[in-house]
Amino acid sequence: MKQPPPLFFLLILLSATIASAATTPTVSPTPSPTSSPTPPTTKAPSSSSSPLDPEQIKTLRSLHIPTTRDPCIQPSPRNATICDNSKPLRHLISLHLSNCSSDLFLSSAALKSLSSLRSLSFTDCQVSPVRFPSQFSLSLTSFSCIRSLRRLSGVWLSRFVNLTDLTVSYTPVKASGLYVILGHMHQLKTLTISHANLSGSLPRHLNPDLTHVDVSDNKLKGKVPTSLTLLEDLKFLNLSSNGLDGEIPTELGNMISLKNLSLASNSFSGSIPSSFSAIPGLVHVDLSNNQLNGSVPKFLSELKGLKVLNLENNQLNGVLPFNASFIKRLAVFKVGGNSNLCYNHSVLSSKLKLGVARCDKNGFPIVAPPPKESSADSESDYGDDDAVDSSNKKEKHHGPSKVVLGFAIGISSIVFLIIFLILIAKCCR
Repeated sequence: MKQPPPLFFLLILLSATIASAATTPTVSPTPSPTSSPTPPTTKAPSSSSSPLDPEQIKTLRSLHIPTTRDPCIQPSPRNATICDNSKPLRHLISLHLSNCSSDLFLSSAALKSLSSLRSLSFTDCQVSPVRFPSQFSLSLTSFSCIRSLRRLSGVWLSRFVNLTDLTVSYTPVKASGLYVILGHMHQLKTLTISHANLSGSLPRHLNPDLTHVDVSDNKLKGKVPTSLTLLEDLKFLNLSSNGLDGEIPTELGNMISLKNLSLASNSFSGSIPSSFSAIPGLVHVDLSNNQLNGSVPKFLSELKGLKVLNLENNQLNGVLPFNASFIKRLAVFKVGGNSNLCYNHSVLSSKLKLGVARCDKNGFPIVAPPPKESSADSESDYGDDDAVDSSNKKEKHHGPSKVVLGFAIGISSIVFLIIFLILIAKCCR
């Protein structure tokens, strides 16, 4: 039988290989559990945002803000800008100026072109304040001035009647009181005027929607008005470092939303109101450096969220009503500077270093004896005899006393005399 040629077998093998490849499904590699699947590559969408208003670009340049790139997309590192999405031209709605150059000038024409702004803030910009156009003043809802504009007046600030947020810090404000500034700001929610050398008293009428009030480090005087205690939505109240006096109003207990309360460094007197127990969310309480008296209320330990309690440098008295577990869960606890306050050593350990003395059995502080001084002058305060005794004691530490030394010399002389007489007796024999 004649065998088929080798070419015939090669054709059969090639056809079988092609058929197998056509019927075998393609299996994609399974990604390892530690590596994430490679996301599909997509092209970045082309920018379709509108250009910024040319007039506002011109104003930004006058403020030394770079505009080579769109300031709405890539704001300057020192000066933040936020724009809206309006068409055909976008407009600035927020502008923050910081570390301004000394030759910066805010002209009225420039400010008119920025009437679309809703938020304006300055930080470390020592430029002279200018009179804002009325439309510009009415458009702002947020204004911040920190170490800037050199000095401000209450009348100047009062023109921002539509503000919801006002911050002035480390900038002097000349005004006869807060009411001059806040009298027509009926939409205000957060207020900070601190380190501003502001005088006068706290206003009797405040916007009930306020959630944040900080007027610390000023020269405010008088009592806390009842109007302040009606702010049920207030969460932060800082009146520290002023000249406020009188008793702390019991109506503060009505401020059920309060979390941070600081009345430090004033001249408040009386006791700590028991109404504080009705404020369940208190986290920070600072009543230090006042003239508060009476006992420390125990209900403070029942405030579950309390983290900071500062009662130092007052005239509080009695036994500290807290246990160790309450004190240890606080981040800050200070009661020093209350000379008539003490702690029960059977409840609290001296290792806690509370800054107050231990109590005696009657609940009064145990006065520690004055520390002993090692100098000879301080020891001689008790009298000359004591000074002599003290010097004698010191001599004992350095060698034998004069009595012992004299006795030893006498014995030695007698022994020497006896030996001498014996020797003479032997020589005479």
